[in-house]
Amino acid sequence: MMPELDKGYWEKRWADGETGWDMGSVSRPLKEFIDGLTDKEIKILIPGCGNAHEAEYLWNLGFKNTFVVDISKKALGSFKKRFPSFPSENTICWDFFELTGNYDLILEQTFFCALAPSQRQDYAVKVAELLKPNGMLVGVLFDFPLEDGPPYGGNAEEYKVYFQEHFKVARLERCYNSIKPREGRELFVILRKLT
Repeated sequence: MMPELDKGYWEKRWADGETGWDMGSVSRPLKEFIDGLTDKEIKILIPGCGNAHEAEYLWNLGFKNTFVVDISKKALGSFKKRFPSFPSENTICWDFFELTGNYDLILEQTFFCALAPSQRQDYAVKVAELLKPNGMLVGVLFDFPLEDGPPYGGNAEEYKVYFQEHFKVARLERCYNSIKPREGRELFVILRKLT
């Protein structure tokens, strides 16, 4: 039976220290992508940010228009405790699906896989809504069968179905630089919003 993946569920996971998705550092595929970014003024959103290692990395590189959102106060509290210089005004405790705003880039790291599979189409629609024209969704998606979760897996063909109406697939391929426990189980994706 699928758990009710609501705010209470995630607060309990954080309270119980059940955060196995947290690698303790920025995701290697995302780090490599971030290292190639040159425009420090772009507005970036990281949904379901958790400990937000990617946000810390971006901030330290000078990307001061980086914003994080998580439904869990405990998650954001953990991030702020670890990285207190990240501004409170860039830290949003809110339901991603109720968020407003416009972003140039949305980074995906273990948020999509934490959603109930029934929310995946809604995620694609919401990301498209939040992105500016030609904005990009960039991130890592799990490449293993859809099993009991979270995390929930999937595959490239399934993901294309969710995103094809709103995005052009610039890249969707197996990660070559995953951490050892995730080798052969991650896809790197770059999707550009259709205008």
